[in-house]
Amino acid sequence: MSAAGKLFEISRRKLAALLFGFAALAGAGALPAHAQDLPEVETVKLTDTLYMLIGQGGNIGVSAGPDGVYLIDDQFAPMTPAILEAVRAISSGPIRLVVNTHWHGDHTGGNENLGKEGALIFAHENVRSRMEKGQEITAFERPAPPAPKAALPHLTYNDRSAIHLNGEEAQLIHVHGAHTDGDTFIHWPRSNVVHTGDLFFNGFYPVIDAWSGGGIDGVIAALGDVLAKTNEETRFMPGHGALATRTDLIAFREMLKTASASAHGARGKGLSYADWVASKPFAALDAEWGDGFLKAEQFARMVWAGIEKQGE
Repeated sequence: MSAAGKLFEISRRKLAALLFGFAALAGAGALPAHAQDLPEVETVKLTDTLYMLIGQGGNIGVSAGPDGVYLIDDQFAPMTPAILEAVRAISSGPIRLVVNTHWHGDHTGGNENLGKEGALIFAHENVRSRMEKGQEITAFERPAPPAPKAALPHLTYNDRSAIHLNGEEAQLIHVHGAHTDGDTFIHWPRSNVVHTGDLFFNGFYPVIDAWSGGGIDGVIAALGDVLAKTNEETRFMPGHGALATRTDLIAFREMLKTASASAHGARGKGLSYADWVASKPFAALDAEWGDGFLKAEQFARMVWAGIEKQGE
């Protein structure tokens, strides 16, 4: 990669990480009232029917074709007009369905708006449950109040489901105890494309919501499931970051394995969390993975909490 290309990639990583920072801090799915300068929505075409939208929050997947449009996630509520404009540039068909990959506000914040446009909201049953009850985003000490009724998923599933629109099947696969307890990744076998949701942050430390049933070992296992369904030619829409390759996904998973092994090793030796963090366990990872919203100590807290809550 050229020097200019590397700078571009670093800039994209920082941008994606910063956008997630807004997501985590906002919690409930709406941007702070003082946020004025919303970004433009960038459209990345993958096939004649599949696209990725990059804006404010988690990356959106779009399927558009003769049966209309469906979306994977919908970012923050204030982004809906820009998202609709980007979708209309792709297709004039109705938005029939929105799939939420998990409950966090940067992926579900547009539910209410798009529901009013006529879209049905579809997600794992744990997504509806957490949105309905409200949560605390403990890692950032921010409350996430109960979502309005109109924002709740209309349709839920338990393990696996599928969408048969626009000439191909989209397989919806639930993985438990990963980024949260309600994660879905979406696989389009014919197009050889996957939307990972927040199982994958391309290029930087991820948020792992141990307080919503997530854990690093669950993410590692879930990514193993993703890899088992894909090949060298698969393209991956990550939850955050640029469109990715299998090599990118494998590198991310290897980083997680290293982080997990460090935490398990420390716990096996009887070290406290404070002692482990004081040893700077991710020092060797920081140069490649620490240029994002999360710093190493924040990521370490999530790693440790997930292992502690899910058990050794």
